[in-house]
Amino acid sequence: MEEDDIYTNDGTVDYKGNPANKKKTGTWKAFPFIIGNEGCERLAYYGMSTNLVLYFKHQLNQHTSVAATNNQNWGGTCYITPIIGAFLADSYLGRYWTIACFSIVYIIGMTLLALSASVRGIRPRCYAEDNCNPTEVQSAMTFLALYLIALGTGGIKPCVSSYGADQFNDTDEKEKTHKSSFFNWFYLSINIGALIAGSVLVWVQDNVSWGWGLGIPAIAMAIAVCFFFSGTRLYRNQVPGGSPITRLFQVLVASIRKYKVAVPANKSLLHETADKESNIKGSRKIYHTNDLSFFDKAAVEIETDQLKGSVNPWRLCTVTQVEELKAIIRLLPVWASGIIFSLIYSQMGSLFVLQGERMDTHVGHSNFKIPAASLSIFDTLSVIFWVPIYDRIIVPVTRKFTGHKNGLTQLQRMGIGLFISIFPMVVAAILEHERLKMIKRHNYYELKEMPMTIFWQVPQYFLIGCAEVFTFIGQLEFFYEQAPDSMRSLCSALSLTTVALGSYLSSLLVTIVSNATAKNGKPGWIPDNLNYGHIDYFFWILAALGVFNLGVYVWFANWYTYKKAVGTLR
Repeated sequence: MEEDDIYTNDGTVDYKGNPANKKKTGTWKAFPFIIGNEGCERLAYYGMSTNLVLYFKHQLNQHTSVAATNNQNWGGTCYITPIIGAFLADSYLGRYWTIACFSIVYIIGMTLLALSASVRGIRPRCYAEDNCNPTEVQSAMTFLALYLIALGTGGIKPCVSSYGADQFNDTDEKEKTHKSSFFNWFYLSINIGALIAGSVLVWVQDNVSWGWGLGIPAIAMAIAVCFFFSGTRLYRNQVPGGSPITRLFQVLVASIRKYKVAVPANKSLLHETADKESNIKGSRKIYHTNDLSFFDKAAVEIETDQLKGSVNPWRLCTVTQVEELKAIIRLLPVWASGIIFSLIYSQMGSLFVLQGERMDTHVGHSNFKIPAASLSIFDTLSVIFWVPIYDRIIVPVTRKFTGHKNGLTQLQRMGIGLFISIFPMVVAAILEHERLKMIKRHNYYELKEMPMTIFWQVPQYFLIGCAEVFTFIGQLEFFYEQAPDSMRSLCSALSLTTVALGSYLSSLLVTIVSNATAKNGKPGWIPDNLNYGHIDYFFWILAALGVFNLGVYVWFANWYTYKKAVGTLR
């Protein structure tokens, strides 16, 4: 058997640093450990975060708008910190050690949060169910724990999906076909963890104690780490390629220095290494593309490029290095479209919960009450329902019509998700309009729970879940596939920042709308008692933003040029 048949040829190595063996590492053999890790980590994260807005409101005694803002800001930070973890993974540590190191910070934060909700003297003192008086130190302890978790998750979020995809070789036809399915099942594991968190753990927090409700997620995170380390011998590891930020700036500087230099018509004259492999460690060469041609100037050779017999990288860059920058620039419009989608998605953890809290939370005619935050399980159930349908039905059917191996291109898949995401806001706005009509008709303004079942919220959650399957999974795969080999964690982090910016934008909009509408004695659109408010107007604004976002996305998607690495199979 030839060496190419035994070892991967995509630059991956095993845990000892030797070329990865195709038969003994990667593919579905490594899959259970990565999926187990992700499922338990997501159980921990969502178990702690799903009900967080109500913890802020009732345990930390914060006003509705303050609680929603703090929840959005913390959630946003959890999707900004991945830039730190991704940079370290791609540049120095590699994905394996980045996940390992940041998991320790994560566990410390989860443990401290559980202690802050359960240990006397640290937990807020409560005189009744909704009457708590936390000290500044107790509130500070909670936020310290939360932001340690935000830092810890920053090393895991951008690396785990990319690390799982690394287990499938782009140069092997069979493995590359399986990679697309991996992203579907990876996202399914996230939602199984979220399902348990949104049902069981939220119930524990509302009906048993916050100590247990936050302690169980800490235990789940410890199990996630055990899953990850158990698969060490089976993993394929991408070698870190040095600072990608430095390489990008080298192309910018070199192209600006040569702004007067003409790019040759024959692109084979552009500078590239003569070796089979790229000069970037762990990265394949990338074929030249014709768009964004200004940056090709960085690869045009002139006499002053040589510095004491060697190439000055700030004056002359390879075609692969130039194409890295082009790939990042092409991603930016697609990335921006994800911000509005995430703005819509983020309502599930804030205004949807606050809306549901004012509705009848009883299940049927029993005394059992479902926590408002637990309605998010219908988003999770929607994802669990749609993932296998997409993977086993939609892909094969659309493949017959499009001829594309995945049925739909990644851009088509995301576009469909953006279109679907408009409808949850429309449904939520109509529901709130009907709820407020009933309140006005029967004078229910001071009722804590009005006689309209919370299960009327199910359609808006289910539609968001459907949109997720198209947009978020498509985004995961798109940013991995279109990223240069040595920048995949960084591009995964870039895609995650859309969630952060969506949360921050939501927080900003809530603040602006609250301040603009709560004047002259009026309660405004988003008061503490939503029965006096008009969040239906806010939902209509979000629906309009979704329509605008879809139009801009379609325009840029038609312009996009896909990356093609040397040796990649189509």
